[in-house]
Amino acid sequence: MAAAGGETKSKLGGGFLAAERLLQEVRSDARRPGYVLLGDEAFLQQQCRRGIVDVLVDPQFLEFGVAEVDLAEASVFDAIDHVSTASLMAPFQIVFVRNLRLLYQRGAKKEEFAAIQKYLRLPNPQALLVFVADHLHVPHDARRMDMQDKDRYERIRETLGDFCGIIELSRPGEEDAMRWAIQTAEARGMQLEADAARELVDSLHSDLMRMASELEKLMLYVDKKGKITLADVEEMVLSAKQRSLYELTDAISAHDSARALLLLQGLLNASESGEDGAIGHLHMLARTFRQMLVILEKNVRDSRTIWQALWPGFRVPPFAVDELIRQARRYKSRRDLMQMLERIARADLEIRSSPPDKSLVLERLVIDLAKTGKPMAVSVRSV
Repeated sequence: MAAAGGETKSKLGGGFLAAERLLQEVRSDARRPGYVLLGDEAFLQQQCRRGIVDVLVDPQFLEFGVAEVDLAEASVFDAIDHVSTASLMAPFQIVFVRNLRLLYQRGAKKEEFAAIQKYLRLPNPQALLVFVADHLHVPHDARRMDMQDKDRYERIRETLGDFCGIIELSRPGEEDAMRWAIQTAEARGMQLEADAARELVDSLHSDLMRMASELEKLMLYVDKKGKITLADVEEMVLSAKQRSLYELTDAISAHDSARALLLLQGLLNASESGEDGAIGHLHMLARTFRQMLVILEKNVRDSRTIWQALWPGFRVPPFAVDELIRQARRYKSRRDLMQMLERIARADLEIRSSPPDKSLVLERLVIDLAKTGKPMAVSVRSV
């Protein structure tokens, strides 16, 4: 398991440690008949799944030894029937039960929980039942867990905790995410400098799935150099931090409120910095629309002339140049963009006055911005 591999794996805590303990237990005689993978940290969920399968299922029996039961399409009784019945095609089988949240909706589900508990008291020794509870978020600091998620957590413990191992896959803190990145690079024969690791974590908000993807690109990028520096991260990864913002402004300039709200939600979910995060989003929105304003005023038509229009410190990352020119040309006049900036300024004042719900302020702003101005008659494809 990459997340906990190497000699220094014991230094990783939180969700990394929980995942490693799970694999150690699965390898031993202490293996439980069932487990709950608790949390929406997709990378650790993926690593746990792979680790369990690698330990318990021979690759030649993979097709018959691993099954998925989605409670959105089947019942928990189907999962229990599957795991209870010895397979004729594989010596050991694992059944992953997805959409566990549905087991806690629409009634008490007494019969379902009674059936689960009955099976787990007398389980099939050649099978493992794994519930995937990715409908709740387990932050690095448990004190910051949302009240709704706390309630979900307690209900799972009350109903399954006596019979299943509960594996808390909490989102890693910055230090753990940095150590994981450094260890992962070392395992591939690469050196990831500390300041580069910190920039990687900061840019991607400790999102392990995105970090793994960007780290893979970085290792391919530096290749024979064997060292990943801060400059490499700034060159290859920092743009990833900004792409979602340009996707948001694209939806706004295209007057697509629904897509803009979805993209805003993605930005909010990726940020754990509270009010500072909200203000930061507004600052970047204002900056981007000011850049569009200059592009429109200077009649910038291509990437060759944009560098003359935008001064150092106010320039656009290379990957976004053509995109931002296209977005700016959707507006008919300077007045439209000035209205956008005025609305952003008002939202900034509102957020700094500590409203009850900062995300609601941002949502209203995005809807308002998407309504401002009219698209040009020229189709986007022809620009």
